Amino acid sequence: MKLIKYLAILVCTFLVVCTTTAQDIHFSQFYLSPLNLNPAMTGIMDCNHRLTVNYRSQWQSVLKSNAFNTYSVSYDMRVPVGRHDNFGWGLSLWGDRAGELSFSTMEARTHFAYSKRIAGGRKRATYLTAGGEAGIAQRSIDFLNARWGTQNDGGVFNPNLPTQEEFDYNNFLFADVSGGLLLYSVLSETTNFYVGGAFSHLNRANQSFNDGDGEGEDFEAYYSKLTIHAGGEFMLTDRMGLVPGIVIFNQGPSFELNMGSSLKFNLGGRSYRRDANRQAFHLGMWTRLANRLDNGILMDALILSTRFDFNQFTLGFSYDVNVSSLQAASNSNGAYEVSLVYRICNEDRRGVICPEF
Repeated sequence: MKLIKYLAILVCTFLVVCTTTAQDIHFSQFYLSPLNLNPAMTGIMDCNHRLTVNYRSQWQSVLKSNAFNTYSVSYDMRVPVGRHDNFGWGLSLWGDRAGELSFSTMEARTHFAYSKRIAGGRKRATYLTAGGEAGIAQRSIDFLNARWGTQNDGGVFNPNLPTQEEFDYNNFLFADVSGGLLLYSVLSETTNFYVGGAFSHLNRANQSFNDGDGEGEDFEAYYSKLTIHAGGEFMLTDRMGLVPGIVIFNQGPSFELNMGSSLKFNLGGRSYRRDANRQAFHLGMWTRLANRLDNGILMDALILSTRFDFNQFTLGFSYDVNVSSLQAASNSNGAYEVSLVYRICNEDRRGVICPEF
């Protein structure tokens, strides 16, 4: 029975890496990966510059050295425009490697956004932001490690038998274009909320490893993705507050919902988080729901998170406890993530307080 369970999860991961139009990368700490979430979040920060690094490792308990690994590095900046508005610009690079076939994607993107104040004053205001991104990506796979049903020789794998399918190449390049909107409102120095949406892969690039003319059976369009997210910060006292968040992804046949909240504890002398001695500690619990083919939407993981803010640095760590039907094979082990954010603040902050990402 244990062997069957391991074979089941290996089959599932093989299907994931071979379905090139499958769901995009995702981070459990979506709130610490703003440029991957929505291009409209480019430059939305209290400071002037931001450097963000994210790393995720999944299914290591089962796949060992073939675990799914995802990393992301991004930089963005905020440039004042006029008296109240801001322009955001940024660059990002992310990569993903999955399974024994080393199904990999690497993408470099440029991001831009314009934030317009639509109501309020300097300390209490509402902003509407529109953003976009464009990038070039490479997708590759190692077909030499593939094992086909036609290579089953009496229950034993025989690599000398013919493969089931031939491919024209093992890597390709494609362009990628996305856009998004963000509405956020600052009610006080310690209270704000935001809601946003993004539409990714507008150009629906071909994802096939075979030559295609854009119309034939060899054309595999990249599923467009709709992202809806919201969150905020609500301080209950000078020392403690709630930082809730929710994100919904809908891409082709894939659906995912991640929601929860962190409890924030201020360690500095004041709750005003833009102080030079900004120090806070977060403890959070989140849940991820996802669809399972014809079984409807089920709970996939329980996410435990922690975060420490110290001056211009933010360090976050999260762990996914697998509660899906694969927990028998994974022993409930899911994924762990590490996030690091570094902000550079100039003297001119314009008196505008943004949601904290």
